Amino acid sequence: MSITKPSLPKGTRDFSPQEMVKRNYIFDTIKTVFKKYGYAEIQTPSMENLATLTGKYGDEGDKLIFKILNSGDFLAKVDEQLLANKNSQLATSKISEKALRYDLTVPFARYVVMHQNDIAFPFKRFQVQPVWRADRPQKGRYREFYQCDADVVGSPSLLNEAEFVLIYHEALSSLGLKDFNIKINNRKILSGIAEIIGKPELIVDMTVAIDKLDKIGLDGVSKELLERGFTESDIEQLKPVILLEGSNVEKLESLKKVLANSATGLKGIEEIETVFNYVAKLTTNSVALSTVLELDITLARGLNYYTGCIFEVKTNEVAMGSIGGGGRYDDLTGMFGLKDLTGVGISFGADRIYDVLEELNLFPETAAQGTKVLISNFDEAAELFALPILQQLRAAGVAAELYPSAAKLKKQLGYADSKNIPFVILIGADEMQSGLLTLKDMKSGEQQQLDVISLIEKLR
Repeated sequence: MSITKPSLPKGTRDFSPQEMVKRNYIFDTIKTVFKKYGYAEIQTPSMENLATLTGKYGDEGDKLIFKILNSGDFLAKVDEQLLANKNSQLATSKISEKALRYDLTVPFARYVVMHQNDIAFPFKRFQVQPVWRADRPQKGRYREFYQCDADVVGSPSLLNEAEFVLIYHEALSSLGLKDFNIKINNRKILSGIAEIIGKPELIVDMTVAIDKLDKIGLDGVSKELLERGFTESDIEQLKPVILLEGSNVEKLESLKKVLANSATGLKGIEEIETVFNYVAKLTTNSVALSTVLELDITLARGLNYYTGCIFEVKTNEVAMGSIGGGGRYDDLTGMFGLKDLTGVGISFGADRIYDVLEELNLFPETAAQGTKVLISNFDEAAELFALPILQQLRAAGVAAELYPSAAKLKKQLGYADSKNIPFVILIGADEMQSGLLTLKDMKSGEQQQLDVISLIEKLR
């Protein structure tokens, strides 16, 4: 029998116990905040029917869906002529009826439509699950990765948008981030801008160009706008909008003048003001939050998809792309026949947040720690003496291990080190006779003698 060299599919990863503890720390922190704001967790299957996913992400997205071959003799029902023509797209529909999910949004829409008679609207859900994309793997881009989403459907209230601002602020602050921006914009403002320069049909071209302001500067944006069908005169009208400066209030006042003749644009401004007012009333320290929340008119985010407010979160402490984003969408469930159900959702980029916390050394020591204490094992008598103590520690909620067989102290301490175990209980003949156990602090090297009750109190 030939031996297969172990390997992973490209674009996938193993996670070590230490990494899993840190990843769960991020997920648990975010989940706690979601629950606090009334969001309940759901899960959907890893695979969906291929028809559920196809046509929801555009032609490029469809190409990145991982298809699953039908079980059994999947070629039996395929016409030989079809195979002879080598048309892989037509053949795929015959040999594959299922696929791995591409995101959490389309499965969520499917879930809402299938369970519409069992759920109360507005429906607030969160989901933390892996998704798969047949993308070309590169640094920071994987074929299997986790998404961390929260959405509310069935409510047009802008209170939802305001609470998402608070959720971002609370979750990221709880993770130890201090300097980040929650950027906000509104699709209606962007539509209004395209409207007043007489190019509503070029809104996507306009936003794709101005979205690059940070990367290519005003000259680069102007050049791209000219290439996309705008005139020098249009660009002159756009400049004060693209280069909008000042506080959020000052930016909104400037926009009111620019968009005075656009009902759509003014509606967008009104929605942003409503969100700002809700945020101010919902926060005790609104001054701190107002420095974090920033109206950014160049923010576009998948514009075809969103219909109202748009969010993006960036950290200023590390060079990193966005670590979160989302927005308001109308008719999410329309693709499955349930019309006119508005919704708004956000997502946390958990993998990027992990990299940020790692770089800034923000993971608490407890996040890298599983077992709290290891009990040494020198011989059979010490092992028998240790067993009831091990059980008492666990009963008190202390994560504890007994080294499973007699071994030299150096080997046992090496094991504790490799697992980041902060304390070791040493039990020798003296300890068994006196009942006082030696507790070694692995970090400082200090040792102290304690009875079982005092030792459990200390470790708790």
